[in-house]
Amino acid sequence: MRLAAEPRPRRYKCGLSAPCPPKHLAFRVVSGAANVIGPKICLEDKMLVSSLKDNAGRGINVALVNGVTGELLETKSFDMWAGDVSDLLKFIRPLHEGTLVFVASFDDAATKMNDEARRLFEELGSTAAKELAFRDSWVFVGAKGIENKSPFEQRMKNSKGNNKYEGWPESLEMDGCIPLRAPLDS
Repeated sequence: MRLAAEPRPRRYKCGLSAPCPPKHLAFRVVSGAANVIGPKICLEDKMLVSSLKDNAGRGINVALVNGVTGELLETKSFDMWAGDVSDLLKFIRPLHEGTLVFVASFDDAATKMNDEARRLFEELGSTAAKELAFRDSWVFVGAKGIENKSPFEQRMKNSKGNNKYEGWPESLEMDGCIPLRAPLDS
């Protein structure tokens, strides 16, 4: 008697368990684990940020995406432990309406974050940025000009009693489908 092989679950873009509807972008954002395993940002099955691409860094990792076309605009990481928050501010302040902002923390995303940086992330739809603290894990997807709070955000507090790694909370993983914006009438 032969047993039928278990059918392998179908894999969709960025490892999602189901396909996204038309005019939506598939994404997966993973925060770094402790200060060892780097963060990942995947969009439409393309890895935008990862240690293998050598563009992930300690602090806040950001990928900017055109919210109408889904095209990658830029990726950058900002060291929030030893770096200068003004670099992050200069990067986020001039964003155009509709720009999608993908964020994954690695090691420490909060030490150098000031009130203006927290407010800018709130304007992109974040509810966790204002409370982000030393070594918290954070993943977030927001947009310039968002009217409500983003449904795509998770934060894991750094707490001695609950940390998975010595001194760090566990890595966070979030995926979903983001609707593309309709082009603005010119």
